[in-house]
Amino acid sequence: MKKMMTRLLAAVLLCGISAASAAAQSREQRQMMADIRMLQEQTQELAVAVAAMAQALQDSIKAVNTRLDDANNTTRKGFADQKVIVDDMGKDMRAIRERVDDTNVRVSKVSEELEALRTSIPIAPPPAAVSIDPADPNAPVTTAPAPATPPPPSTAGLSPTRMFDTARADYAAGQWSLAVTGFDAFLKTFPRSEMADDAYFYIGETYFAQNRWNDAIGAYNQVIQNYPMGNAVPDAYYKRGLAQERLGQLDAARESWNTVVKVYPDSDAGRIAKQSLDRTARRP
Repeated sequence: MKKMMTRLLAAVLLCGISAASAAAQSREQRQMMADIRMLQEQTQELAVAVAAMAQALQDSIKAVNTRLDDANNTTRKGFADQKVIVDDMGKDMRAIRERVDDTNVRVSKVSEELEALRTSIPIAPPPAAVSIDPADPNAPVTTAPAPATPPPPSTAGLSPTRMFDTARADYAAGQWSLAVTGFDAFLKTFPRSEMADDAYFYIGETYFAQNRWNDAIGAYNQVIQNYPMGNAVPDAYYKRGLAQERLGQLDAARESWNTVVKVYPDSDAGRIAKQSLDRTARRP
């Protein structure tokens, strides 16, 4: 009987201990579950915060990129505007230079016109001398004849441009004598004109058209020697060579053509002179 009671008490104690341990384990499990849920919630909150920060960072990067694009566009537009302004200024400067050059040409022509007018104004002859006979003061007064004055030149009042154009028109019409006379008058009246080399060249052309080769060579030499910077010099060298060729002076002609080819290779006269050299080189 006592043994049975002891076993019963032991069983009751074991059941109490098991129930107590089970209760303790249940509390620990609940606590762990609560901690796990808390960690999950914190993790979710951290994920949300990280996502928000990433979104904010992306928005900031987009804003910065937008600002950079705007700044680049503004810079490019500024450079484009500056380039347009610089190009416009260049065009304006070229236009101003052209106007200045045109003004200088006009001033030069006006100066020549004034010089022509000044030289064409006739000088009044001195008054005739009055002679009185001292022996007879009542004798009639006689005047000495005034010295003969030369008639005014035919070029009086003409401008250099008009004189040159008139002589050139005579040349174009085949009026050789009138053309030479007109160009001679032009050179005597306006020896320092910028068209003086052209006048000598046209004189040479007039003689060349009349087969007066020596006279033509002399006129071309005037262009070459007196106006080395004139625009008619290359053509004068070439035409001098042609005149020398007509006279049978082939070596002199080649020398003239070689000169214009070497000194003025890009001119029309230089290119034609090269062809003349090639042509004469094929002669036996």
